Amino acid sequence: MSTYRELVERARAGDSTAFATLAGECRTRVWAICLRLTGNHADAEDAMQDALMAAWQHIGSFRQEARFSTWLYRIAANAALGIVRRRRDTPLDPEAHDYLMVVDDHAGEHAERDRVQAALEQVPEPFRSALVLREYGDLSYEEIAAHQGVGVQTVKSRLYRARAAMAALLRPESG
Repeated sequence: MSTYRELVERARAGDSTAFATLAGECRTRVWAICLRLTGNHADAEDAMQDALMAAWQHIGSFRQEARFSTWLYRIAANAALGIVRRRRDTPLDPEAHDYLMVVDDHAGEHAERDRVQAALEQVPEPFRSALVLREYGDLSYEEIAAHQGVGVQTVKSRLYRARAAMAALLRPESG
């Protein structure tokens, strides 16, 4: 069994099996980041594929200043945000989203997940990104600051504002 360092070195040397092992260990969180930032499965799949391809293409430049997972989460966030930006610049076709309809026995779970996703989409991008990277990517304040190119205090402020916005958006309506 290979150690983490050995896997990273083998991946950096072009070993696709070592890369697949490393990427496989963080696949669930990469998916969560992509899904939460894009808001739908099709875009999340595209973002995840883009992220994995970009990571493989640039594994040689991975300097190990952070863990592989942290590096990959940043790439995934960038890929997802890129898709969101491109989608925002493309007019919506109202019939294009019919294929996203899902019917199964877990309607309550889907409804709650959809409610959270809808609220998350209303949070401004820099705050949403910070929240997703913290909650789904498990990045530290310092890592998020480096990723977003801002100070740690700004990250803390963004997280506070994102959480406050989510709480307000998810608060049951009093009636």
